[in-house]
Amino acid sequence: MKDTTSRLSSLKIALITVLPVAAMVLAATYLITRILLFFITEYAWYEKVLAFFLLLSEIFILVHGIGYFFEIFSVAWSRRTLSRKEEPPPLLEHYPPVAVIMPSYKEPLEVVKNSLITFYNLSYPNKYIYFLDDTRYDTNWDTPENMEAYKRSIEELCKYIGVDLFRRKWHGAKAGIINDFLQYLNGEMKEGFAFYNYSRKTKPEIEKYMVVFDADSNPFPDFLEPLVAHMEEKPQLAFIQTPQYYINFESNRIARAAGLQQTVFYEYICEGKASKDATFCCGTNVLFRREALQDVGGFDESSVTEDFATSLQFHLRKWKTTYLNRVRTFQMGPEDLGGYFKQQFRWSLGTIGLLPKVIGHFLRRPFALTLLQWWEYFLSTTWYFVGFVFFFMVICPVIYLFFNVPVYFAKPEFYFFVFFPYIVITFTTFYWTLKQRNYAVKDLVTGQLLTFVTFPVFIKSSILALLGFKGTFGITPKGMSRALPLKAMWVQLSILAICFSAFVWGINRMIYEQQPLGGILVNTFWCLYHTVILSSIFYFNRPVEE
Repeated sequence: MKDTTSRLSSLKIALITVLPVAAMVLAATYLITRILLFFITEYAWYEKVLAFFLLLSEIFILVHGIGYFFEIFSVAWSRRTLSRKEEPPPLLEHYPPVAVIMPSYKEPLEVVKNSLITFYNLSYPNKYIYFLDDTRYDTNWDTPENMEAYKRSIEELCKYIGVDLFRRKWHGAKAGIINDFLQYLNGEMKEGFAFYNYSRKTKPEIEKYMVVFDADSNPFPDFLEPLVAHMEEKPQLAFIQTPQYYINFESNRIARAAGLQQTVFYEYICEGKASKDATFCCGTNVLFRREALQDVGGFDESSVTEDFATSLQFHLRKWKTTYLNRVRTFQMGPEDLGGYFKQQFRWSLGTIGLLPKVIGHFLRRPFALTLLQWWEYFLSTTWYFVGFVFFFMVICPVIYLFFNVPVYFAKPEFYFFVFFPYIVITFTTFYWTLKQRNYAVKDLVTGQLLTFVTFPVFIKSSILALLGFKGTFGITPKGMSRALPLKAMWVQLSILAICFSAFVWGINRMIYEQQPLGGILVNTFWCLYHTVILSSIFYFNRPVEE
């Protein structure tokens, strides 16, 4: 029995190292072959243009695929397993003071109340809780009476629970209020600062660490102890990021799919980045060393993804960062397509907006980060171009079937011998490795479908980011779920109709033209495939489970 178990274990270890390597090798082989074909094949000029954009799309997919499989390989090689492996935290001999902060902007009172209660119930003894109210009482987001009532309710809630309240003159959104609060903790007073000591605590010493939670975060009581222990053991750590789990995962289709998207990110990508000292902050459920934050000048207020932008500054200043794959916080996921699109627009706008900075730092200071760190930042800041990639991959089969352009890329045999093995190994590796952490294939497909139908949002945010548009910080709506009107989904529905029409036309060509049958068959299949994918938008537009 032991021999059998040992052999199975050895086989699994072999698979978790060989499969990612095989996927990377096949991806590189296909990529090199496609580039060679592009240069040696004769095209008309208009075919060359289309072929170029298709090639760029394939390069994007292959490069990011190699990046993902490299993360898996890094985790497997360093740990010899793909199962979650939670090491016991180091012993905490004393409890340095920790500031527990929650920035909030017009969040529902019930959401705020639940979160503050969970912060109050944290078992860490030396904690100080601060509610940073960033609500704009100087604007007309509601009637004066309702705004004043909300303001008083926040004060009464903080007083009732025993949580200190901080307000200031608005600027810089979430990053701005955290930076202002840090200045207040340092003894600096500015015009507009207001502090209410509802906890009635006096601090014997300055907080050494600061944990940041979103307004809907509900951490486990033992959230802080293991993180503080790791920080105490490693004084060069600027922050420790932890994952998040959507509490409305089971009752809402959007929250479930969005949560499943995050499992791919939090399970292997974050662990892989941590192995290269390239972890970036995700803005919540994260413990900071206050000294490190002050060293980089606080949070970067120039980006709507201040967490990601500030992570780059930590690494440029030679601070270490890491990730602890230990779910100890529940949060509310987006509850409808409108809320999800709004969230994804902000994330993609800020992430791509950082790309010029990353390139600039790399050109000026190529040795400021390691090669692997630069590689990780390149992957992260370019991922949201996936919207363009999906569009080109969808439109190329349509153009072929309707206009027979391009008339020739490569013989079907090429795709069978080079592309088909890559696809098989890629999907096998992707789903098998996530299955090792108990995720079902059906659930992972659901997460990928939601990504695909978001492609117009990614395209819009990419263009605006490259044009220098900074955007404004916004919260994800909570406590409501509304279906989008059809006109709000006109891009997805238009492309869906075009793909279906191309599929029907492809069937017609197979029956009456028959030549070149291989090319017509392959492109007809892709049009059907994209039709099915885009049809999922109707499923997601009914977000609440019956």
